[in-house]
Amino acid sequence: MTDSSLYRRKQALIIGSGFGGLSLGIRLQSLGFDTTILEKLDGPGGRAYQKRTPDGYVFDMGPTVITVPHFIEELFALQRDESFLDQPDFPPAVLTGERVREGESGGPRTRDYVRLVPILPFYRIIFDDGTFFDYDGDPESTRRQIAALAPEDLAGYERFHADAEAIFRRGFLELGYTHFGDLGTMLRVVPDLLRLDAVRTLFSFTSRYFQSPKLRQVFSFETLLIGGNPLSVPAIYAMIHFVEKTWGIHYALGGTGALVRGLVRKFEELGGRIEYGAEVEEILVTDEWGKPVRRPFGPRVARGVRLKGGEKRPADLVISNGDWANTYLKRVPRTARLVNSDWRVKAARQSMSLLVIYFGFRDDGRALNLRHHNIILGPRYEELLREIFGRKVLGADFSQYLHIPTLTDPSLAPPGHHAAYTLIPVPHGGSGINWGVEGPRLVERVLAFLEERGHIPRLRERLTHLEYVTPDYFAGTLDSYLGNAFGPEPTLAQSAYLRPHNRSEDVRHLYLVGAGVQPGAGTPSVMMSAKMTARLIAQDFGLA
Repeated sequence: MTDSSLYRRKQALIIGSGFGGLSLGIRLQSLGFDTTILEKLDGPGGRAYQKRTPDGYVFDMGPTVITVPHFIEELFALQRDESFLDQPDFPPAVLTGERVREGESGGPRTRDYVRLVPILPFYRIIFDDGTFFDYDGDPESTRRQIAALAPEDLAGYERFHADAEAIFRRGFLELGYTHFGDLGTMLRVVPDLLRLDAVRTLFSFTSRYFQSPKLRQVFSFETLLIGGNPLSVPAIYAMIHFVEKTWGIHYALGGTGALVRGLVRKFEELGGRIEYGAEVEEILVTDEWGKPVRRPFGPRVARGVRLKGGEKRPADLVISNGDWANTYLKRVPRTARLVNSDWRVKAARQSMSLLVIYFGFRDDGRALNLRHHNIILGPRYEELLREIFGRKVLGADFSQYLHIPTLTDPSLAPPGHHAAYTLIPVPHGGSGINWGVEGPRLVERVLAFLEERGHIPRLRERLTHLEYVTPDYFAGTLDSYLGNAFGPEPTLAQSAYLRPHNRSEDVRHLYLVGAGVQPGAGTPSVMMSAKMTARLIAQDFGLA
């Protein structure tokens, strides 16, 4: 190490303490930076914020599906000033090891910070006629259920399984950490994607293998959990099926918030600092000589941030874990933006938004015919998706993801009660829907549905806690452009090089991390995004 009188650690500021900000903060500390995370809210997590209620409930406000525990173990194993740059992304043991199906999951360092347990089945997928499909990633179990549901599709499943695995190996294992910073990088992989038929839409791809409408839904719905419309996302997202099958679905005891707290603890142990209630209003940009930038040409350098209230914080580099669109539209001066102009940012297609109902109810002693993760599909699939993503209207019906973590972890509710949330995809804020009016109406429809269909009998009578958020929460509290829930929609035209970049094209020493940039949304992808961004920073600061 250089003599301390001559050596000054580079100062990094990260805007936001979501999974992307925390993961990147840990990595920057391992690379030798001094990192401070500035968080607008009163606690960590961003979209993964955890809420505790006065009546004893604990609700994860956002992500609940945890997969690829290797990514988590990798973070908890990092040490201060010990670079990770030479470590393989997927060690052989990670690829060849048996997936944990019971007991405790996660590696030895993970267990020092948080307890992960596998969840089976991954999802109970409930169709509108009351039948269901328990997806657990086990090929034999899958084959048995297909044989019972649509035996004519057994051969199609075998072909789908083989082709999805090929996409997974090329798209995730080989290209997952590729930062597409130039067009040539993307063009070099296009022939492979065409060969794998990975550029057609996911629903079209799935329909090649399955005749049953139910199985087409089973093997295409997962992109909705990362903001993608199965009718428009490219078929490369068939790899999600294999990501889950390979490493399983896991749950952090205490909720996703327990994982967030573990990452905060690790970050602080490595010397990082988090400040809460620290809202960033502007990213400070000058030319190379420290002069104000008058026009979007010439050298532009990030010098720090200005907080709400006027305080300025200098830094050698700034990273935004906030919404990609609002990072540029609200926080980077227009005179400093050429590539990410107002026109370009506003032209991007944003993902859908969500209405999420958080509720607690009494356990009446009868077993629920539900699982930890439930996908409850409405009577329409394709038309409902067109209404949400295309026409941007509220339909006569809905589909939902119902999460009941107390079936696994009773600690999230008072004794004799369940904590749950149900998530309904809805159009983002560009729809013009008045959520002050339509929000309560939709909440009542959803609760009535869960009760009348027998999913949770006498639910409204047993309710002891109820609150909800609409796209207004995403637009306001989480500062997402148009109230989107997952960043830019993962269409083919917004993937790879065409998806927002992790290194700003406009401002030197400004970087982005999280769902809005490469590789995309979802907890594993956000953690991958942090590693990709850390590598770019290491290159720019002469560490790679």
